[in-house]
Amino acid sequence: MENLSALISGRKARIGIIGMGYVGLPLAVEFARGGFRVTGFEVDAQKVRDLKAGISYIGDIPTSEVAALAKKGLLTATLEFSRLGKMDAVIICVPTPLRKSKDPDVSYIVASVQEVRKFLRPGQLIILESTTYPGTTRELVKPMLETGRLKAGKDFHLAFSPERVDPGNPKYGVKNTPKVVGGLTARCTALASALYGSVIDRVLEVTDTETAELVKLLENTFRAVNIGMMNEMALMCHKLGLDVWEVIGAAASKPFGFMPFYPGPGIGGHCIPLDPHYLGWKMKTLNFEPRFIELAGAINSSMPDHVVTRLGEILNSKGKALSRSKVLMLGMAYKQDISDPRESPARDVLILLEKTGAAVDYYDPYVPLAEVEGETRRSRKDALRRLREYDCVMIVTPHTCLDYRDIVRRSRLVFDTRNATKGIKGRNLYRL
Repeated sequence: MENLSALISGRKARIGIIGMGYVGLPLAVEFARGGFRVTGFEVDAQKVRDLKAGISYIGDIPTSEVAALAKKGLLTATLEFSRLGKMDAVIICVPTPLRKSKDPDVSYIVASVQEVRKFLRPGQLIILESTTYPGTTRELVKPMLETGRLKAGKDFHLAFSPERVDPGNPKYGVKNTPKVVGGLTARCTALASALYGSVIDRVLEVTDTETAELVKLLENTFRAVNIGMMNEMALMCHKLGLDVWEVIGAAASKPFGFMPFYPGPGIGGHCIPLDPHYLGWKMKTLNFEPRFIELAGAINSSMPDHVVTRLGEILNSKGKALSRSKVLMLGMAYKQDISDPRESPARDVLILLEKTGAAVDYYDPYVPLAEVEGETRRSRKDALRRLREYDCVMIVTPHTCLDYRDIVRRSRLVFDTRNATKGIKGRNLYRL
């Protein structure tokens, strides 16, 4: 521990990060900013080429900064996992998707750990950041790494620290977002805490890896459940003939006891639609029924159907059938002002609209291409100049770069599922 502690405090520890995507690259840049030499390990050859050339492919990370760090020799990338043996600390930041059955898919973690195991040496610190179910680090990662003569907590160090990246957030990044750390042993926790604490403002140590794993799941289950409640409130307000946005806005004026969440056409991204199912799956293995999680999941996943049904009702009130309508969807990213379309409800809405027979285009200045049921769809670049050609414009992702007042003025009909048109009035404007 003393040797690795000295390397960390002297900024001489060599850091390897497996997975250089939305989580791994910002983390790598933060360590490199702090003076550490960081190597990104990737299976995507294009990402490796980009990073070696000093090019960023993540919107929140400027290419100029990646170029400067690469030029200084502080940030590089490789396809050669054999170089893991030269790292003093290895951080795993790979995806953890769900199978179609809603069971955890930890195959990316397993593949990464298999590579780490091949080159594991005494004194190394291994940290898992990928969101997963409680027990993964101890029950899956630890046994895989201990197949040789080295033992976790004795010969090498093992910890879990949940990623908390929020793409597109201008206020909170890696450095000023508190980092939760839980190790297999107290020594493991201390080392992981020291490593992160060298570049992150605040590190919170918890009892063990399971606690740290559950922290992330609680954070996103909390959001999923509360968004589910607001989505159900939107359904109720529609039945009552009330404006759900006005109701939430008025409730949010209370300075205590209420935290506003907002409805929409569904939930998306790499965390909120997936993470609660990891916890739900784990609890079912313990014969515990996670009712809040399942109910929120059912409500949130029903919202694409609801907005398509609402659009059909709106068009019918104008004497137009959805099946014979031309619809422009504004937005394909899962949230505003980012280029990430992962798990975006916009994709589900588009599929459902086309199943009704509607002709659908989408426009998203951040997402020029999107995969929809195995087909590559292109953002309609000239859509904003041709708004009158569409029977309805549906706002699915509320990018702040769009002039919604002008869009409402020039469109035949607008259906806003995100309250992007707050404060705007128009007889042709409808909201969720």
